[in-house]
Amino acid sequence: MGQFFMGVDVGTASARAGVFDASGTLLGTAKRDVTVYHAPGGIVEESSDEIWTAVCAATREAIAKAGVDPAEIAGIGFDATCSLVVLGEGGVPLPVGPSEDPDRNIIVWMDHRAIEQAERINGMGHRVLDYVGGRISPEMETPKLLWLKENRPETFASAWRFFDLTDYLTWRATGSEARSICTVTCKWTYMGHERNWDESYFRKIGLDALADEGFARIGTDVVDPGTPLGEGLTKAAATDLGLVPGTAVAAGLIDAHAGGVGTVGAKGGGGPQDNLAYVFGTSSCTMTTTSEPVFVPGVWGPYYSAMIPGAWLNEGGQSAAGAAIDQLLQFHPAAADAAEAAGAQGMSLPAWLARRAVELAGSSEAAARLADGKHVVPEFIGNRAPHADPYTRAVVAGLGMETDVDDLVSLYVAGICGLGYGLRQIIETQANKGASIKTIVISGGAGRSDLVRQLLADATGVPVAAPATEEPVLLGSAILGAQATGAFGTMSEAMAAMSSTAARYEPAAGEARDWHARRFDLFERFQALAREAAVRS
Repeated sequence: MGQFFMGVDVGTASARAGVFDASGTLLGTAKRDVTVYHAPGGIVEESSDEIWTAVCAATREAIAKAGVDPAEIAGIGFDATCSLVVLGEGGVPLPVGPSEDPDRNIIVWMDHRAIEQAERINGMGHRVLDYVGGRISPEMETPKLLWLKENRPETFASAWRFFDLTDYLTWRATGSEARSICTVTCKWTYMGHERNWDESYFRKIGLDALADEGFARIGTDVVDPGTPLGEGLTKAAATDLGLVPGTAVAAGLIDAHAGGVGTVGAKGGGGPQDNLAYVFGTSSCTMTTTSEPVFVPGVWGPYYSAMIPGAWLNEGGQSAAGAAIDQLLQFHPAAADAAEAAGAQGMSLPAWLARRAVELAGSSEAAARLADGKHVVPEFIGNRAPHADPYTRAVVAGLGMETDVDDLVSLYVAGICGLGYGLRQIIETQANKGASIKTIVISGGAGRSDLVRQLLADATGVPVAAPATEEPVLLGSAILGAQATGAFGTMSEAMAAMSSTAARYEPAAGEARDWHARRFDLFERFQALAREAAVRS
């Protein structure tokens, strides 16, 4: 009888599940879409019940595809976006927005309704802000909680629990209200290195009620990722998921952090502190591990034990990455024709454009020059790091009157280069404060092509490594599930045993390196002008 582990990943628009063996080999995977509701005012919402239903369907299909007995799955790990789930007494969903629909009880990570609350908190100042890069983001949970208190007082007052989505999933699976130190430290201002909430912060910003209650509604039992929760799967959850009651369930991670666990500790890869995890999806996240805290203005953290127990983490990234490329392409007159051609071949538009770019240039290494004359600062919904500026907007320069598909290809390449220059900015800002890295380890659906990986290596000047598995985020969660069973002594041992690197992309040298350096200089100048324009307007 074998021993297998399951990872469950809930991203912005879908829930996925995967079954892995103890070597990290993916045996079966499945996906279900979830509904994302958009409304004016930066509102983005989802349904926790719909997400659980999607998770259950995905796990059952993944088990069937893997061809394993559910009793052989020893442990399961969950990861999800850092979205806010609001539940009333008995775990019933509560409405969080003007729709008044109780099924829409999740404020999604990308929801920016709390910009004013975030700015007010930043204006007050507090020591907890030192651990989020000096400025709290509207993507984090305390500004959103303050928005609820001020704009939905009945929902705020009647809420039984406020969960990060990952912790909601583990609660739904086990009945345990334990929170992962990853979620509450990275997004809720929990002081992970002190193992407590700073009561003075909550009182200062106007969330006295949470402090008065002893923080019961946001979590008093905080544990490391991979910690086994409760008595494993409850009977009801096991029935829903198609697994066996008592199956070990691990405390989870935010989705990007699961991608880090699935990539940075690969055997022979130099260890987590040498590797920056770049999780490239709808948004992007960067994960940098250090042995001591490193304070980097504009970069979230340092967070203690938020990804790897006992280590510090700095988290940067781009609020829009894959989504920024999608938005950029929509502006071009050839986008519809190219999308039709891509669909006819069963490909996404970005994947089709990447292939076309290599055809035109002759190689991934030569494709960057297709972007000559075009420059993109792809910050359509602000800069997450290193400027922590939600107001700045994108810049697209160098467009002409061309309407053909090949011109669209050049715009696509310029957009990927722009993301690479933003990544370079984060890497250099961190290095200047003492958090240096040697390799970028890429994961996420938007970063699977050889062209994207080569362009990122060239734009940053840092080698890019690609994991062997096609599903590093799912693998990261499966590693948590393995850790919860006691199959490995430490998280580092589990990562080394279950993850590996398949390919490496070296950065451009000589004249090509200089070409990117000139474009990076222009990127920063365009970016500065965009930030100035945002302030003046």
